[in-house]
Amino acid sequence: MGAGAVGRVVLPVSATLPAVPRMRLGVVLVVPPPLDGEVDGLRRACGDRSRSRVPPHLTLVPPVNVREEDLPRALQVVRQAAAGTHPLRVRLGPPTSFLPDSPVVYLPVGGDEKELAALHRLRELVFRPPLERRVDHPFVPHVTIADEMVPDERIEATVTALADFVVEVTFDRVHLLQEGHHGEAHRRWVPVADYPFEPVAVVGRGGIALELVVSRLADPEAVRFERGEWPDAHPPERSVVEAPGPARPVIVTARRNGRVVGVARGWCDEAHAQLTSVLVAESERGLGIGRHLVAAFEHATSRG
Repeated sequence: MGAGAVGRVVLPVSATLPAVPRMRLGVVLVVPPPLDGEVDGLRRACGDRSRSRVPPHLTLVPPVNVREEDLPRALQVVRQAAAGTHPLRVRLGPPTSFLPDSPVVYLPVGGDEKELAALHRLRELVFRPPLERRVDHPFVPHVTIADEMVPDERIEATVTALADFVVEVTFDRVHLLQEGHHGEAHRRWVPVADYPFEPVAVVGRGGIALELVVSRLADPEAVRFERGEWPDAHPPERSVVEAPGPARPVIVTARRNGRVVGVARGWCDEAHAQLTSVLVAESERGLGIGRHLVAAFEHATSRG
């Protein structure tokens, strides 16, 4: 270089820009019990490799990478879609396959045309940024029971042997799954949020308007809220409430202007209900939010 020249080093983009933390997410309808056990039995018999990595499900949004900063928006998309959907009663089966395009055995989804139309509408509602992604095939609702390592001749035998397997199922909520490491570098898809198919309850209109959602999981925003507001006395490392025996967890999350301001946790079974914790944001205390959380919990558990 001549005198006075300025040297310039051009670095690769990967070296000049920090990596953006991302989460691998999916939106599904998880097959509820006791039918999930039947479907898992079929998956075991068919040699499904993914059985230990993901619960039996109907995929609405296949795996998509979402930036961590976009997670609240993703949760809002799923939550709003659920609020505008009614419980879906559909038929699964009999088994068929995607041959010759793909060696996958699955349970097709059928039933009433209005229910199927509602299912497709739900898929449209959740297939939006930041959860939208490129797909190579049209949406065909199904529950996979054997993945792509099954020989063609075994697929044909499986479809023939299970020709009478037809069941009806009601999906009453939608789940957000996240892929992560569990155990010895074993990658699994774990439910991190569930939103019921019912309108969001709004209380305190005209004053302290709160949106109340009753679920079985504390979604990532609720868990982060609890960890920040009550780090020592109540460290919620998992989204699941520890419920005794056959009892089901019950979580009520209160949002104000889209922000979590309170969470109540508990459980219930056919005969009992137990409220285990109520947490309200320190900046929002004295406004009756705790009272609304308790009332929502009592209403949810009184319905069984």
